[in-house]
Amino acid sequence: MTTVFSAAPDILTRARDLVAPAMRAAVGRLDPANERIVSYHLGWTELDGSPSESGGGKGVRPALATLSASAAGADPRVAVPGAIAVELVHNFSLLHDDVMDGDTQRRHRGTVWAVWGTPSAILSGDGLLALAVEVLLDEPTPAAARAARLIAETTRELVRGQTEDLAFERRSDVPLSECLAMAGGKTGALLSASAAIGAVLAGAPDQLVRALARYGTELGLAFQLVDDLLGIWGDPVRTGKPVYADLRAGKKSLPVTYALTHGRAPGRELAAWLATVGENEDIDEAAVLRAAELVEAAGGRRWAADEARRRLATAERALNSVRMDPTARAELLDIAHFVVAREA
Repeated sequence: MTTVFSAAPDILTRARDLVAPAMRAAVGRLDPANERIVSYHLGWTELDGSPSESGGGKGVRPALATLSASAAGADPRVAVPGAIAVELVHNFSLLHDDVMDGDTQRRHRGTVWAVWGTPSAILSGDGLLALAVEVLLDEPTPAAARAARLIAETTRELVRGQTEDLAFERRSDVPLSECLAMAGGKTGALLSASAAIGAVLAGAPDQLVRALARYGTELGLAFQLVDDLLGIWGDPVRTGKPVYADLRAGKKSLPVTYALTHGRAPGRELAAWLATVGENEDIDEAAVLRAAELVEAAGGRRWAADEARRRLATAERALNSVRMDPTARAELLDIAHFVVAREA
């Protein structure tokens, strides 16, 4: 495998610069109340509406979309509607996730539901989802229609994954295979669509679209594995969330599920503790620290890190299975390595 990258690849900045004007124009279609909320959520403005320097997310999905058009030999501008669509769907899911998870902080700022209330967060998220399809259908072409269908199917998979994730919190018998399938919907589906939608809009051959989609699926699983590791052991300064946040919430994340199903004595002790989490509003700090130690002792931390690298290797093989623009291939790999090496 090639060298792991820790710094953000240049393509993230280039894609952000390419997509940003059209993204702002798209959000400007919303009614004033929802435009204000979404602008704040995206990091463009402060609560009072003044410009913000906080910045938004990493922009991985728009970068994948523009690169997939380049992979097909097309101008990356062809992918801009797709880049906007996947970013809108991503933020629709974040607005709703914060409500479902009860998270009051995102990127070191108050979440929308915590500031404006749950109904506003739900409605703003719904508005973004509708806007994603609208942006794609601005040009009534067969490629745009295929891209819109891809977004619809992807959203359905994302909802499936999120539904299963919530259901797992009430179950004590979640096998690792089900947890991986859940992550494939919750995270993998949208990264898969992001990696394919530019090629779809460029009218690329099905073989290339499928290879890019497979790369995105594996990247999504690697992304979720790293996200789950950060949800337990991440630096709060970088992640914007408290240390051991996922354990406090009793989440059966991938490393936790591995520990529960493969950890023997540590896994049994962890299962007993998790069964009490929902009953306790005030969780003892020492107990949470012990739970993190149990996940690690049961092999959950090491397995998740190793599995993320395995998924990265599979994503790389998918890219190497078809002919594509070599520069685009290299930058797609840069993003994949960055995702696995990130600290937030």
